[in-house]
Amino acid sequence: MKLQPLGDRVLLKVEEGEQKTASGLYIPQTAQEKTQIGKVIAVGDDKDAIKVKPNDRVMYDKYAGTSVKIDGEDHLIVKMQDILAIIQ
Repeated sequence: MKLQPLGDRVLLKVEEGEQKTASGLYIPQTAQEKTQIGKVIAVGDDKDAIKVKPNDRVMYDKYAGTSVKIDGEDHLIVKMQDILAIIQ
């Protein structure tokens, strides 16, 4: 399935959280904290408002966006204002 966001929205692929601590203990899925980092997959058509491009790694607001599953993988649709930083 292909999804194209509209306006100032951005489609992100959510990165998986750490599954193991630094000391080697495994963290169960239910105890993992939601990650706030994602990879930009697609951007909307509002070129003036959008400051990111596909394949950028970004940090976004913790409670932002709408979760969607595309081909069994977690994605998030967020507004550009909810993206906090580009990770380089």
